This record gives sequence, C-alpha cells and structure tokens, in this order.
Amino acid sequence: MVYGLHAVRSLLRRNPQRVARVYLQHGRHDARADEIERLARAAGRTVERIEAAVLQKRLGEAVHQGVVAEVAPLAPWSEDDLLEAVTKTHHPLLLALDGVQDPHNLGACLRTADACGVVALIVPRDRAAPLNATARKVAAGAAETTPIATVTNLARTLGVLKGAGLWIVGADADGPQRAQEVDLTGGRVLVMGAEGTGLRQLTRRHCDWLVQLPSVGAVESLNVSVATGMLLYEALRQRGERDAGS
Repeated sequence: MVYGLHAVRSLLRRNPQRVARVYLQHGRHDARADEIERLARAAGRTVERIEAAVLQKRLGEAVHQGVVAEVAPLAPWSEDDLLEAVTKTHHPLLLALDGVQDPHNLGACLRTADACGVVALIVPRDRAAPLNATARKVAAGAAETTPIATVTNLARTLGVLKGAGLWIVGADADGPQRAQEVDLTGGRVLVMGAEGTGLRQLTRRHCDWLVQLPSVGAVESLNVSVATGMLLYEALRQRGERDAGS
C-alpha cells in the first residue's frame, strides 16, 4: 500500500502500470483528490470509494489523507541496473548506506532520497536493514518510487561507479572538509556510515572526499537519517545554484 496525496500522484504519473487499484475516502472531492482519480482512470486503473473507518483499519495511524494505492512491489536493482541508470541520467545522484541496520533509518533515508531526486539507494546484502513493513511505513511511499540496489560487495560497487565517472563522497564526523566546501553538483555517490560505527575502512578508501556536516552543539554525532537529509539537501542546494547560473 502506498498512501498520501503526493506519493500516490507521483506513482500514477511515473509508473501507473504498477498500480492495481486506488482507494479514495468517501466525501473527498477536492481538486487534488479529483486529479488522482482522473490520472488513475486515464491509466485504466480501478478506483474505489471506501469509508474512512476502513482506511483507518487497514493503515492504522498512518496519515493517508484519504488516498491509498495498491501497488506491485518495486523490483530490486542489480549493479547492472545501476550502471544503466547512471549512463542515462545527467549528473546522477546516488545514495549508499554502509551497514545501516535500523529499519526506521532506512525508511527515513528513502523518504529524503525520493524528495532530493536520488536515482537509487545502494545497500550491502549483509549488515543492512531489511525493507520490511516498518521501513516502508516510515518511507511513506518512497519505497515504491526509489529503487534499491542490494549489492554483495559495497566497496566493489563503489569502484565500479567510480569507473563509470562518478565521484564518491563519504560522510565522516572527522572529515577534513565541510560538505559545503566540496562540489556535489556532478555525478555523485553520497555514502553514509552505520549508526555509531560510521564508514568501514574499506568503504572509506573508495571515497574521493570525506566530508563533515557543520555542528555547533555538544552532541558528537547525528542520527544517520538526519545526517543523510542534511547532506542530500546540501547537494540539492548546490545543484539548484548551478542550474540557476547556467
């Protein structure tokens, strides 16, 4: 289930073939809900009006905004899929999580990745959070729009992406440069380390830059999903300035 106005509308615009059915809450006939109904019917998808109590029973406390879509799961990506996407995307931005094991953090990273236009999220096969119901709920639909590539050897994949012309930027509390001092506007892979332990040594060796996020407080490190959001939005800021000046 994907829920919420933005998530369902985006899915119907990008990948309507993955939508099996759209549920709209009885009584919701505002412009945004009507747009979703038009998109769904134009794509030949079934639209069903159901009571708010039924939505609440199915989704619990989720903020669904009276709009829910039943979708086919997004197929996992391989390393070959990553390379194909990189070659087709102008200045691709990818996100890699090195050993992040909390599903809440995975979901939050997915949600921010979707908002910032990340082509795909890369995770290692071992020592990584599963994309379970908890992660999907926190992601609020992003698990159905942002591909996840599960790779056997993260360091090897980073090397392959470097060979394809991307630069690797690792987040490190002791990094020699601040994020805003490094060019994040071209083809980039942003790499975030595990909760508590950070980047593994082998991963660090594949990074072209190690950057730290500015902090003026007493807390030594940030939650990985918060740090991910800060670094992604710094990349988004720089890319916006580049586009404005071009």
